[in-house]
Amino acid sequence: MKKRNRTKFIHEGGFVAEVDVDLIEADEGWSPYISLEDAYKLDNVRAALHRGDLETAAKLARIFQLTPISISI
Repeated sequence: MKKRNRTKFIHEGGFVAEVDVDLIEADEGWSPYISLEDAYKLDNVRAALHRGDLETAAKLARIFQLTPISISI
């Protein structure tokens, strides 16, 4: 079994969160997969962003606010 660190992105409303998780590679079963703890972390970040709780989301991930731009040609 081997672990690789990866960044997953969660987009919710006007925010994006970068969440670090470990991908687990194994010879048996479905691979790669993430641990139950990392799956809960992704769910908790998504739920916090959905309800506008940036403080909780920022404890688990790096949060960015999306800003729309318009370009006139």
